[in-house]
Amino acid sequence: MTISADHTAQDPDTNPPASNAAAPGPVPEDAASGAVRKFGITVEDYMLPARHQIQMVGPDGTLNPHTEQGSQPGHEYALPGDEELMAAYEQLVIGRRVNDQNSALVRQGRMAVYPSSHGQEACQVAAALCLSEGDWMFPTYRDSVAIMARGIDPVQTMTLFRGDWHGGYNPAEHKVGIQCTPLTTQLLHGVGVAHAAKLRGEDTVVLAMCGDGATSEGDFHEALNFAAVFHLPVVFFVQNNQYAISVPLAHQSVAPSLAHKAVGYGMAGERVDGNDTVALLAVLGRAVRLAREGSGPLLVEAHTYRMQAHTNADDATRYRQDSEVAEWVAKDPLSRMKTYLTGRGLLDGRRAAAIAEKAEAVASQLREGLSEDVLVDPQDLFKYVFSTPTPQLKEQSAMLADELAREEAAK
Repeated sequence: MTISADHTAQDPDTNPPASNAAAPGPVPEDAASGAVRKFGITVEDYMLPARHQIQMVGPDGTLNPHTEQGSQPGHEYALPGDEELMAAYEQLVIGRRVNDQNSALVRQGRMAVYPSSHGQEACQVAAALCLSEGDWMFPTYRDSVAIMARGIDPVQTMTLFRGDWHGGYNPAEHKVGIQCTPLTTQLLHGVGVAHAAKLRGEDTVVLAMCGDGATSEGDFHEALNFAAVFHLPVVFFVQNNQYAISVPLAHQSVAPSLAHKAVGYGMAGERVDGNDTVALLAVLGRAVRLAREGSGPLLVEAHTYRMQAHTNADDATRYRQDSEVAEWVAKDPLSRMKTYLTGRGLLDGRRAAAIAEKAEAVASQLREGLSEDVLVDPQDLFKYVFSTPTPQLKEQSAMLADELAREEAAK
């Protein structure tokens, strides 16, 4: 962490550490030893998360006293600037409206499926806003709001969930990976991009996102281990929403926290209130900065909650109680941020109305775009599986062509 030998916070803008992010090949020493010398702290201080999760703004929307923010030497965070806070609030409002609109579009039959992030929008927004233009983001299937906040067209973002054969946008153009339904594969993709960027000497940080269920997958281990061994500029962002579909966290791991898993790989971990937008911006922002400066990979765990069902095909009442959901509704990131900004004098009725109007415009864009008929070529089922079709695919394609021809002849 960016602190001095006497455990006082250092300003990276005035005291920038030397960067080794462009150095090719494996790091010649373990990352923890280098960090200990660099920051003048113990290995435990560097790698272990703070004893309490970082929380700057409480559920009631008021700023916590500094002594109650969860900070300690090596885990101290400055408040984000006003412009950053207002930009985040705007994306929060848009994200909530998008989640609600998409859920309605599923019920209307305009989308095949939608994994809502209602209640997790603060994680989504902070993930997008902490990155620079040249950085990469690798989202999960639940991170549509983060993708839109990164600047991708809403209709393109939702193309995948309409049931099309492609992801809707060009990953290379936007530096955003396609949303993956297979669990955790995006972490390996992110590590690969980070490794390539380091070998090329590029100033690139990768933010690789996953949920708590993904930490039980082998790909999670492989991604973190590779990133740590090769000292790559990756921030692994775990959105712990308490359930891997219907499996609660207690049945997945008995570690003190998922952030503690970082220690096993020799990287720093931190845990943050995932419904506190202010804290998320601060924690993720510094994690990205440290990775860019050459501190190697970091793991950030955000404690949040999926207020709605896993997808529209899920019945969440089978594995959780309404009373549990109600407890998290009281911690809603949107209302918390609104109360905080209003109390600061940064948000008034006029500005709130303007932001709500922007959100409604996005919802209207989604309704119109997803209502348009798409010309479908059934042969696309076979065209884009392999560059050279297998004999089985050729046989299936021929069978479909024959069936379509017979149907046309019968008209």
